[in-house]
Amino acid sequence: MTRRVAVTGIGVVAPGGIGVPAFWDLLSNGRTATRGITLFDPEGLRSRIAAECDFDPLAHGLDPGLVERADRYIQFAIVAAAEAVADCGIEFGAEDPWRVAVSLGSAVGGTTRLEHDYVLVSERGQRWDVDHRAAGPQLHRAFSPSTLASDVAEYFGAQGPVQTVSTGCTSGLDAVGYGFHTIEEGRADICIAGASDSPISPITMACFDAIRATSPNNDDPAHASRPFDAHRDGFVMGEGSAVLVLEELEHARARGAHVYCEIGGYATFGNAYHMTGLTSEGLEMARAIDTALGQARLDPSRIDYVNAHGSGTRQNDRHETAAVKRSLGAHAYDTPMSSIKSMVGHSLGAIGAIEVVACVLAMTHQVVPPTANYETPDPECDLDYVPRTARPHKLDNVLSVGSGFGGFQSAVLLTGPGGRKR
Repeated sequence: MTRRVAVTGIGVVAPGGIGVPAFWDLLSNGRTATRGITLFDPEGLRSRIAAECDFDPLAHGLDPGLVERADRYIQFAIVAAAEAVADCGIEFGAEDPWRVAVSLGSAVGGTTRLEHDYVLVSERGQRWDVDHRAAGPQLHRAFSPSTLASDVAEYFGAQGPVQTVSTGCTSGLDAVGYGFHTIEEGRADICIAGASDSPISPITMACFDAIRATSPNNDDPAHASRPFDAHRDGFVMGEGSAVLVLEELEHARARGAHVYCEIGGYATFGNAYHMTGLTSEGLEMARAIDTALGQARLDPSRIDYVNAHGSGTRQNDRHETAAVKRSLGAHAYDTPMSSIKSMVGHSLGAIGAIEVVACVLAMTHQVVPPTANYETPDPECDLDYVPRTARPHKLDNVLSVGSGFGGFQSAVLLTGPGGRKR
């Protein structure tokens, strides 16, 4: 018999607010956190806007030594994980550390440190006889994607299965999904699951500039991210982290934990089609949605809200709309669907986990966050995108979907107390 998996703790570091209360305040009020870039001089870039986190690691209790050795995205993850662990109330000292897992995602890893040290190496050239330390002593940590999960595992003493997931923009959803399966299959009782990325750096911004994926609306950054709108012109880069504590349901009940909801299903597929292109029919995302629904034994008509990938690129929003209509049928037209990227930008691998936390909060408050900046309907995107203003709505079963470069298509299904019946 498969084990049921509960969400018992949540934490978030996001643009516009650090911590769950500030994050929900931003979303529920439809505010945007996109501004001109301040983390570096963006002169010369086509897109010079982003959704940055106002983040001081020392103010959030991180040790100066950790701050010195850990890249910004790892600092985000530890602060988000600490909030989630405090929220769930687990005393790890009383738990078997071999039954505590970590599953974290990141699309670009330690880009900030890598770029800094690569520049140092390039400037110093090959004169190793003069300076044997051409790069900083922490370069190896930024170079290895596994550092994210191993650092968080060390911080909390988790000795169960530990993994870093890197599947592009679905990394966060996939990390939560893998954490769900780790508990469901009996390999752990607790999993610290989520994702983190800090991609607002010259090299990453230039990368997405080159393929014209980011919005060039530098004169009006607050309104630049416009998912599903007829005038959308690309996504706005973001950064941040979100972490959930996943727990085997009976384990949570035994210690009297507050259960936000359950993970009802998870699936991921590839499209074997193109690095950045998407098929117009949405078949691969629809398959992920259908599989997640099947795991939960839930009819599509029971979905109350779809948290969209909604990047704001023309092909993605079209593809996603087609996929939801394919999976939900006529019910798709009665189901609110919104994109929080309109408010917090697109933090690449982190955003999937940030969106799952947004779904947990939407279920908690029974409120659907809006798609900010949605003004002009696109005939090819003809669903209910909850324009500009949050909406009270009964939420028992919520679907969060993601799409990533490389053809990744993923779906996570959350179910509340009034959701599926077993």
